[in-house]
Amino acid sequence: MTAPKDAPSPAGGLPEVVEYTDPLCPWAWGSEPVFRQLRAALDGRARWRRVFCILFDEDDDPPPDPAAETAWYARYVEEITAHTGAPRAVRLDRVAASSWPASLVAKAAEHQGAQVADRVLRRLRESVFVLGDPADTPERALAAVGGVPGLDLPRLAADAASSAVRERVRADRAEARRPVREVLAAQSGSPHAGTAKETDDGHRYALPTLLVRVPGAYRAVPGWRTYDEYAAAVDALCPGLLVPPAPLAPAEALARHRTLTEVEARLLSEGPWPPAGTPRIPTGNGPLWLHPAEAAVHPAAPSRPPSAP
Repeated sequence: MTAPKDAPSPAGGLPEVVEYTDPLCPWAWGSEPVFRQLRAALDGRARWRRVFCILFDEDDDPPPDPAAETAWYARYVEEITAHTGAPRAVRLDRVAASSWPASLVAKAAEHQGAQVADRVLRRLRESVFVLGDPADTPERALAAVGGVPGLDLPRLAADAASSAVRERVRADRAEARRPVREVLAAQSGSPHAGTAKETDDGHRYALPTLLVRVPGAYRAVPGWRTYDEYAAAVDALCPGLLVPPAPLAPAEALARHRTLTEVEARLLSEGPWPPAGTPRIPTGNGPLWLHPAEAAVHPAAPSRPPSAP
């Protein structure tokens, strides 16, 4: 496809992968295993840019019956995780009041490098889908990311509260509401096909959507998709760019990623799983496995490994 005239050009001459997402989106959470796999296969040969789309907006009307809304949403998340295999909280405290606090923290974390930003976003996702306590206030969002390795938490708090970061997230929100035409039509081939969502003034991307871009051309891959579908989009524009790495040993995968779901363990590691003594957090859909150093600081984990399952 030819790139839209108003689309910004990929920076630095590198191909660009744009991830339209929200820290509190259940389909985006379920796509983490494949996105981790895809980023490893790209290994710095493309720019990966996240656009935070604001799934739960500040001006959304509050539910008339919060308890009923939470029960409905918990069932909705359960249905999604049945497809994706991702963990879900045993008990959801509430439906998130707003995506803005988590998005501001996630965007601010990008000032501290890609690895810190990845780990901050992961913790924000885990706040709702593991802890059941969405990071929907500034205080909750900052508490969720405490102890992330390499994170300067006071700097993060200051940046997340700044007008500059709010403007960047506002620009993300606006970009997400200018979807490419290919995603406006009905999609198929997935439990979450990714057709753009109607809004009061147009459409926004369904979450997640990946847009693979080179100067003058792009490929859109909306919804919940397989690795092969994403790889085909990359190969169509940049043949040979993807170089899938050898699977990591289980302990190496945990050291690199800090937390792994069962699906991620299968995709990203090779060997007996789990490594002996690996801490785990039980959820409503399988455990979340933690590196021992992560277990010492993760808000949902005890500071010592539990007994073997």
